[in-house]
Amino acid sequence: MSAHPNRRRALAALALCAASPWAAAEGWPTKPVTIVVPFPAGGGTDAFARPLFAQITKGTGKQFIIDNKGGAGGTVGASVAAKAAPDGYTFFMGAVHHTIAPSMYPKLDYSIETDFVPVGLISSVPQVIVVNPSRVAANDLPGLLEFVRKNPGKLNYGSAGNGTSHHLAGELFKLQTQTFITHIPYRGAGPALQDLVAGQVDLMFDGLGSSAGHIKGGRIKAIAVAADKRAAAFPNVPTAKESGVPTYQVATWYGLWAPKGTPKEAIDGMQAEMRKAMNSEELKAAWTGLGAETPNLYGDAFGRFVSSEVKRWAEVVKASGAKLD
Repeated sequence: MSAHPNRRRALAALALCAASPWAAAEGWPTKPVTIVVPFPAGGGTDAFARPLFAQITKGTGKQFIIDNKGGAGGTVGASVAAKAAPDGYTFFMGAVHHTIAPSMYPKLDYSIETDFVPVGLISSVPQVIVVNPSRVAANDLPGLLEFVRKNPGKLNYGSAGNGTSHHLAGELFKLQTQTFITHIPYRGAGPALQDLVAGQVDLMFDGLGSSAGHIKGGRIKAIAVAADKRAAAFPNVPTAKESGVPTYQVATWYGLWAPKGTPKEAIDGMQAEMRKAMNSEELKAAWTGLGAETPNLYGDAFGRFVSSEVKRWAEVVKASGAKLD
């Protein structure tokens, strides 16, 4: 006996829905989504994760929950996320640090290139050299270099941890300027920045996003931006290039990955929500205020960018001789 015409039509519609990669994405998410952030609250990753996922929560009416899991330069949280169930309800918001880690941590139990699916680039922020004004009298990069060269090892810099971009940015700076500054690793950019503001450390090579509020508040002083052009939000802060160190360029970027095996429908859905959120006037204004660019790099193109960064930082680690302190 043949199926009733109405039933046939319903079955055909279901088949069509199943064939469309957007069909399931439209139904996603049906429950809260966890975003693993592998650093403590208050750092640069948080400065972008919280506004982005608050916007996506608002747009979808579903909860996107930030789960901070700090430690070992961001590798603890990455390891947790790599082992999460690939069901579309756990994503990983990592950073440039995760392309440095393979060169610094030879025994990682995950691979950023093969254990994750690249979802998209969230923001890219130039790094900035910032000092505590009560501990460092220099007002510009030439003044800082003059002091450091006369007093090798006297100044120290805080970082988000061994193998993070803050650490390698410092090592690259020392390599290019032939100076020595003592490295003090923390369990994230947030705690390091708190100690810089409190006067426990002298300087940081930080992402402009997390330092922006403290620079504007006068609690720390921006010496130079590690980019080829000045940041729109801080037009008075010169670039390292203008200040006599032309090759010093470092950006802190943040991206989203999913555990390998995550359904394509969930990834498509997340990408669609990211595009909507990052094109909103609220986030465009927020990103500009944090000195960040709003990128347009998703999927395989983001994956290729990640691989190029892994290669780039491996060369910096080798040249600088950077090691886990």
